[in-house]
Amino acid sequence: MPQLEKTEIQLGYIPLLDSVALLWAHHQHYFQDEGLNVTLVKEASWASLRDRLAYGILDAAHCLSAMLPAAALGEDQISIPLQTGLILSTNRAYVSLSQKHCYEWHISEQDRPEISASKLMQAIQSGQRVALAHVFKHSIHHYSLRQWLALANESFAKNLQLLTLPPPYMVEAIAAKTIDGFCVGEPWNIQAEVEGHSQIILQSQQIIPNIADKVLATTQEWAQLHPHTLTALQNAIQRAQHDLATLQHLDEVWALLKGLNIIRFPCSASIHVQAYHKIQQIIRCFGTQHIPQVEHFEWILQQMNHWDDLNLDAEKIKAIAQSCII
Repeated sequence: MPQLEKTEIQLGYIPLLDSVALLWAHHQHYFQDEGLNVTLVKEASWASLRDRLAYGILDAAHCLSAMLPAAALGEDQISIPLQTGLILSTNRAYVSLSQKHCYEWHISEQDRPEISASKLMQAIQSGQRVALAHVFKHSIHHYSLRQWLALANESFAKNLQLLTLPPPYMVEAIAAKTIDGFCVGEPWNIQAEVEGHSQIILQSQQIIPNIADKVLATTQEWAQLHPHTLTALQNAIQRAQHDLATLQHLDEVWALLKGLNIIRFPCSASIHVQAYHKIQQIIRCFGTQHIPQVEHFEWILQQMNHWDDLNLDAEKIKAIAQSCII
């Protein structure tokens, strides 16, 4: 085994299902097997996680894929380059809308995305106040909402003001009627639906390409200074991903997620059964992932170009996308 440049590691995450490979690797002592002493650090928001990663308080983190090109461009107001060599999840966001509004506006999960977008636009144009939230400006969740609304009307999609909330706060916000809908990863859509506040009306896979959503990220400098340590981190997480894809039963994984307060609602093989099996299936999808692709970051940069009016040419987009991958 190569000598590790660093063994004491602070690893940040947001409490979402797609942090599960990090949590399972820690639970199973896979990091220790690689010679690492990893401390898991639960962050309150993507902004907090990004800042603490950029300034070296965290060594590595469970990150939104779009944070990387935003950092390369300086759009995050920090301009400390981030890189990844490992995908943690691929295109697993969902859009939820208040159950009351779904009933009033005749919106259902069976509607094609362009139909539900048109119904929402008609409600807003008729004077209805609708507050929609995503998790972070630089995220596939933001771009999924924009792309969905653009199916009804491009100008409407570009000009509608969207709110930003940390993922764990989405359920509380829609319960308090502070927001009327949101785009977030699981388990927050399912929890809000089970508790009767909202309804899942579409998934990001219906409207955007199959690209990286979350990645294991470090700063570019950290990756250059700690190549063996980074390989050890990735090896442990990939071992955990293999488990998620191949374990016959996920009972222990489920217990871990409940113990860490990521799954916060009654859900089992005998209560809220459909939700239980849906979550199990999603966890399986966070098993073995492909390596990051330049095309993923090119697509994100194209979205930033379009929705944020950045005016990047194709050559610049390709160069920045390549810089995001170790």
